[in-house]
Amino acid sequence: MRFLLAFLFLPLLLEGCATSYPPAPTRIGAPYSNNYLIGPGDNLNIVVWHNTEISETIPVRPDGKISAPLVEDMVAAGKTPTQLARDLEKALSKYILSPIVTVVVTGFSGPYDQQIRVIGQAAKPQALQYRDDMTLMDVMIAVGGITEFAAGNRATILRRAGKTPKQYSVRLDDLMKDGDISANVPMQPGDVLIIPESYF
Repeated sequence: MRFLLAFLFLPLLLEGCATSYPPAPTRIGAPYSNNYLIGPGDNLNIVVWHNTEISETIPVRPDGKISAPLVEDMVAAGKTPTQLARDLEKALSKYILSPIVTVVVTGFSGPYDQQIRVIGQAAKPQALQYRDDMTLMDVMIAVGGITEFAAGNRATILRRAGKTPKQYSVRLDDLMKDGDISANVPMQPGDVLIIPESYF
């Protein structure tokens, strides 16, 4: 009998031990700048006008730098494509008269602080590049939803807020299974979505 009572009340005990977090904000205060910043893993198509021999597609190394013809170990991560193009023009001006450079990003990864990471009981846990006006629903579509073992309504978002990160609760079950659009909240660059496993 004691075993049966303990088994029946275990979910309540575990629920009581769980830390509760405030709900995720439904509005984002400061607008996010939509200028894309280059990050490690991006591929850059560098075109030097009238100089096809030094125009090529190159990857951004894990250290955030690139090595291009006539330019070695230039920092690319954290710059916009236009900023990098101007820096390349300055470096190439030692060898070419008035170079005109265009940088086109392909295979987007972006800097880590602009990615959204999804961990835990997602169908496809991964890091996603943040896009303007991205919401929780967009993230869930990108990762293929949650697994059958997920405790979706106990999921949380870990968000940078100055030096101290904040954690917010989100209702993935309500959003994904019940279609409750009020559970769809805006995401921010750098968010980590944590989807725990159900107790049973």
